[in-house]
Amino acid sequence: MSDKTLAKDAIKEKYAAERAKRLRSDGNEQYVRLEGEFENYAKDPHLPVCERSPVKDHVTVALVGAGFSGLVVGAQLKQAGISDIRLIDKGGDVGGTWYWNRFPGARCDTAAMIYLPLLEETGYMPSEKYVRGPEIFNHCLRIARHFGLYRKALFHTEVTSIEWQTEREVWRIRTSRDDDFTAKYVAMGTGPLHVAKLPGIPGIETFKGKSFHTSRWEYDFTGGDEFGDPKKRLADKRVAVIGTGATGVQCIPPLAAASKSLFVFQRTPSSVDQRNNQKIDPDWFQSVSTPGWQKRWMDNFVENMGGGIPSEDLIDDGWTEISRRVRKKILGKTPLWVARAVSRIGKTLNRSPSGRNPERLRAAFEDADIEKMDEIRARVDSVVQDEQTAENLKAWYPQLCKRPCFSDEYLPAFNSPNTTLVDTGGKGVEQITETGLIANGRLYEVDCIIYASGFEYGANFQLKSGFDLVGRNGQKLSEHWGEGLRTLHGLQMHGFPNAFMIQMNQAANMASNIPHNIVDHAATVAQIVSHAETNGFSSVEPTREAEAEWVELILTNPGSMIGSTDCTPGFWNNEGQGWSKEFKQAQGHPGGAAGFFQHMEAWRTAGDFKGLLFHAAKNHEAASEKPELVS
Repeated sequence: MSDKTLAKDAIKEKYAAERAKRLRSDGNEQYVRLEGEFENYAKDPHLPVCERSPVKDHVTVALVGAGFSGLVVGAQLKQAGISDIRLIDKGGDVGGTWYWNRFPGARCDTAAMIYLPLLEETGYMPSEKYVRGPEIFNHCLRIARHFGLYRKALFHTEVTSIEWQTEREVWRIRTSRDDDFTAKYVAMGTGPLHVAKLPGIPGIETFKGKSFHTSRWEYDFTGGDEFGDPKKRLADKRVAVIGTGATGVQCIPPLAAASKSLFVFQRTPSSVDQRNNQKIDPDWFQSVSTPGWQKRWMDNFVENMGGGIPSEDLIDDGWTEISRRVRKKILGKTPLWVARAVSRIGKTLNRSPSGRNPERLRAAFEDADIEKMDEIRARVDSVVQDEQTAENLKAWYPQLCKRPCFSDEYLPAFNSPNTTLVDTGGKGVEQITETGLIANGRLYEVDCIIYASGFEYGANFQLKSGFDLVGRNGQKLSEHWGEGLRTLHGLQMHGFPNAFMIQMNQAANMASNIPHNIVDHAATVAQIVSHAETNGFSSVEPTREAEAEWVELILTNPGSMIGSTDCTPGFWNNEGQGWSKEFKQAQGHPGGAAGFFQHMEAWRTAGDFKGLLFHAAKNHEAASEKPELVS
């Protein structure tokens, strides 16, 4: 047996041992939501709630969620000539996740050229390769202003029910502000990361100092602002941060610079690769931003992340490096021109390029990943001065077991004399008292606790949205999905006319650039609604057969290497518990993100709306299961 094999086996044993330390029987039940006794954590620190009268009217399209999903769908509908649109959001403005996440250091982890949607349409050039949170939020405002999406918007408003009215063929929408109005179409873009959660630590409610969740950052307490001004009010404060995921990695460096003492409580270290951020040169941007440039860049990213052999890598970052390493393992010494030829033939024949199979791909991924993670762990040793701290900051799991992080400031922050890493050996904080936190049997007294504990990810739609869509004949969406997700294209459901779900499941799913999925869904929604309005149809929905065929296609997905139960616990694998039998049905297109986008491009180009029923009002019967097939 080779030394390399021995090393690989030893690493895998280490991975398994570290995973075992972190397994909990309560899985996602270990977290608590910002409600009930914790509802004060959910208050909006950014804008006051403005009093208004309840709205009782009708709109053509209601968009639930004013983040990227609502904004992009709204923009594409406007471009298609549909102008009567209403945004509804629990935040005080547009932006979704980026309205709430104003913590210091917030920044996108995917290149802004492809992460910020509608750059070409709004004529905006990002300032950096990875832009800061305020710039992303301001771009959301820009989209809303550019496309006139503020006109009928309802903010600080949560939808409580949406029910299909068969006789009138409209959706009745009621909200937390006593609004009661109707819409011909509804599109739900509530996103996977908007319901904040707290760790269910015993005694969490007893702490007498200041505490808040990172998505409700209180600058009145810390001083400074999201634009980077110093947090001067922390200069005499002992601060604790619970959580070292993507949010913690971004907010900990500015806290280390501002606090008298900073204690970072870690259950599992993140893998933190270098970011190598850089300013975007206006002359260079002008040279590449020719018509259609952003779609080309998005497609190039997907191609580099997928199974093809791209001729260039426009993004060239830590995400595409993962695939570059895997391709190198598979291709070996095969000349690139030969590999690309094989890849083109494979696509033409609808086969996997280079004759690869899931087992071969998995082995190549495993070898490439071990090499990469060795580099990431070595980087910790090269940056962090204290040996024990460095050892505790090393991630012992495959890179995609948890969300990869990229930062040039995070590791150096632990060289600050005021910053202490409290590694809990996978167990987490044991208890919170009136004056501090207990971990490893020791009490750490602090003035402030900041929870970087993230958002609900695996919760079902009804739990995250706060309502259960009620379709034809009173059927609830939870009932329709009782045995697993059922959609056409991850977007529409039979029995729920004129309703669209802007989400990744049964679509591009684990696309590393989530806005690409949103942009693609928005193009489909705009085309369908425009066709229905132009031709005077009252409603549109997928056929039962088309929905079933799509589910069958999804079930041919061999399964993702992301979120495996072999991974260390995290939100991608249900905290190590694995997902229910319905999980496989919620995966993405078997061709990956690239396969999904190619499928939808062909579907839209065909223009025959295969799988959809467009109902003519004069022929539509209230309880009909066989409405007229118009197209």
